[in-house]
Amino acid sequence: MKPLKSKEIRQMFLDFFAEKNHQIVPSANLIPINDPTLLWINSGVAALKKYMDGTEVPDNPKIANVQKCIRTNDIENVGVTARHHTLFEMLGNWSIGDYFKEEAIQWAWEFLTSEKWLDFDPNRLYVTYYPEDEETKQIWIEKCGLDEDHIVAVADNFWDIGAGPCGPDSEIFYDRGENYQNLSADDPEMYPGGENERYLEIWNLVFSQYNHMPDGSYQPLPNKNVDTGMGLERMASVMQDVPTNFETDLFMPIIEAIGRLTTVNYGDDVKTDTSFKVIADHIRAVSFAIADGALPSNEGRGYILRRLIRRAVMHGRKLGINHLFISDLVPIIVAMMGDPYKELIEKENFVKEVLLKEEQRFHETIEEGEVQLHQVINAVRQAGQTVINGDRAFHLYDTFGFPLELTQEMADEEGLTVDIEGFETAMEEQRERARAARTDEGSMAIQSTTLQAIDYDFDFVGYEQLSSDATLKYIVVDDQEVDQLPANSEGIVFFNRSPFYAEMGGQVADLGGIFDGDQMLAEVLDVQKSPHGQFMHKVKTLEMPLNREQSYTLTVDRQARMRTNQNHTATHLLHKALKEVLGDHANQKGSYVGPDRLRFDFSHFGKMSAEELKQVESYVNFMVENAINVDISEMPIDEAKAMGAMALFGEKYGSIVRVVNVGNESIELCGGTHVNNTNEIGTFKLMAESGIGAGLRRIEALTGQAAIANYQKNESLLKEVQNQLKVSQSDQLLSKIEQLQQDLKVQQSEIDSLTARLMQEASDEIFDDVQTVKDISFIAASVDNQNMDSLRSLGDTWREKAASNILVLATSHEGKANLLVLVDQETVAKGINAGDLIKPLAKHIKGGGGGRLTMAQAGGKNPAAIPQLLEAVPQEIENRLI
Repeated sequence: MKPLKSKEIRQMFLDFFAEKNHQIVPSANLIPINDPTLLWINSGVAALKKYMDGTEVPDNPKIANVQKCIRTNDIENVGVTARHHTLFEMLGNWSIGDYFKEEAIQWAWEFLTSEKWLDFDPNRLYVTYYPEDEETKQIWIEKCGLDEDHIVAVADNFWDIGAGPCGPDSEIFYDRGENYQNLSADDPEMYPGGENERYLEIWNLVFSQYNHMPDGSYQPLPNKNVDTGMGLERMASVMQDVPTNFETDLFMPIIEAIGRLTTVNYGDDVKTDTSFKVIADHIRAVSFAIADGALPSNEGRGYILRRLIRRAVMHGRKLGINHLFISDLVPIIVAMMGDPYKELIEKENFVKEVLLKEEQRFHETIEEGEVQLHQVINAVRQAGQTVINGDRAFHLYDTFGFPLELTQEMADEEGLTVDIEGFETAMEEQRERARAARTDEGSMAIQSTTLQAIDYDFDFVGYEQLSSDATLKYIVVDDQEVDQLPANSEGIVFFNRSPFYAEMGGQVADLGGIFDGDQMLAEVLDVQKSPHGQFMHKVKTLEMPLNREQSYTLTVDRQARMRTNQNHTATHLLHKALKEVLGDHANQKGSYVGPDRLRFDFSHFGKMSAEELKQVESYVNFMVENAINVDISEMPIDEAKAMGAMALFGEKYGSIVRVVNVGNESIELCGGTHVNNTNEIGTFKLMAESGIGAGLRRIEALTGQAAIANYQKNESLLKEVQNQLKVSQSDQLLSKIEQLQQDLKVQQSEIDSLTARLMQEASDEIFDDVQTVKDISFIAASVDNQNMDSLRSLGDTWREKAASNILVLATSHEGKANLLVLVDQETVAKGINAGDLIKPLAKHIKGGGGGRLTMAQAGGKNPAAIPQLLEAVPQEIENRLI
């Protein structure tokens, strides 16, 4: 057997099957496309489902690939067992109705045992087969020359998910020798296929030859398929002769990099080894996932990413790594895996940025949660209890994102335990509330059986015209179908055609009216798509009723539509501008397009700089000023993608799509309404940029007359400021403001000087009032209407005078309470420190805080309780002397 590196195994596998006339297909993106049943591509077959189920016919029925996969259903086992991973690579060869058992088995044997390829010792290979599949057994014996005592019948060797294609499989095992024998020779699990470390499965060959029918029967498939899977990590552990997958070259460079960040050595202890392994595994998974377009969030795959990142950080803490470090490991992974997976190289900086932001966010969560947890711990102690209530632990988790594991760790350090069962109960109650909330949501169309029953031929004519004659087909009032909508009432009406755009894709519905000649009969308030795709108009009648099967004229509010068109085309240009300025990762995540404004949500970590915003605004206005025609056409989706049309991730598209092309710069699939030429937009003005979630930003903007009105409003404000500051020209404003700031600075200096003198006088009185608890002297005083800087200044004076062992100062300032606690070194040595003392005191003012051993500060929202706080100081000092 050759001692091969993982990259050599990967390449040799592809080279071997290329020689066998297989089409080598690249790894699919980890995010499944058009498959709502999966969060991730979790197997080799998941990426080729369209071929296996006959949805598409491949150019070549013989396929081989190396597929990156993510599985997180057994995340707790990662790092504990030898071979559990969240991210893994699956090497596979496939036959879609072409070759079958004989070729698949012989090629597997050739690849494993040939000197040209892996060069395994045939005597150390064993195989299992399904007992009723005698054909497979005979192929192994007759075609490969495998001894019969190396072939084991196993009843579980039948791949079946309960319905659809299925069939027997044959697994190949490698005998690692007695050094890996973890069970006695007579143990019932000590055989190829048993739960042991000696015989390691390295390849599984699945022969799909039956169709599992709904009645439970198995019918032969007309076209038989082969689906094989070889885990690269397992194969590398065998060929590199290491105990677990984690000692292979797929993990050790990461583990070694982690080792350089800590004083703990890999291999010293099973528990710390687990932390090394978890970090190495999780950083691989999240790096690949982010490079493929996933981002941390609080739901779906984003939640899984956030969980993996936070688990890695928590295990870092167990190794003594308390600083930011996750993003520093990304270059190691890129160096290891960038050659076969170019997206890692292309997205390296973005992956690092995402991880850095997420880790910073988690560290902030930990800091805030620690403050809250200390309050809980103190409350538990004061109540004479030893268990942190499960509801409280869940509150920390749910409100502050504070991990249960960290709550348990800190509780243990304080000699307390956590009510895990209560925590799980609270978690399940939250899940039930979430499920109930989802059940309550929904549109009138989905919940209405009357609306679901309405189905007829309908035409939307609003792309070409804003007014159209149409026949009223159905009227629905209070979920009942009626023949007339009375005067001065509201209802839902359906027409055989309509120029009104129904709310879709972020664009709001058209407004307008329903006419009989020149007389307006009803106002259109909203338009939505019905369950079968027709447009349903929510209307309010005026002085006359509407009758079924009567013809009316439907007229859209032209001005509102034109402004909506301006904003919609502007969002396309904005999307393109963001990609140009920020990078390809800036993808649309939501939008609002109406006649009043536009809003655009996109993926990006970090606040945009003023320069970036300026570049984006300039790009859009450049496209507007150049009067570029907006070309809209329908074509097959493959043709649209070939010309570079951008499809929004998660949107469903038919075989024929509508393409909006702005000068071959912005090309998107879109069903909305647009201007004919970019100069119709008039002008584009960015109003705001903000964060709306982890990795999500929002831009709000105006176009056309709305933008001009905003410019005019700002100009009026500028003139008013000029009048107030008594300057004649706007270019004189800055110098005037600088002059005023300098004057204020001088005045503030005089105020500070006066305040310092007053504080000095106050300090003499404060420092004279020294009290004692046992042998500890302390001063506890309230100072009127001072900020924290003033308290710290008094503290400096206290230190200089060595007025007491402890100083507690409180003040009410601008409706809030501030608290400062100072402790000298002598008292710290006796077991009293400022950070510990301030926490129970801060509770009186409904606040929290912390600090160092000798100085701590806190804020609170109940300044009225300052007297009670000061009264509590002696007792809190005495409590810490016990």
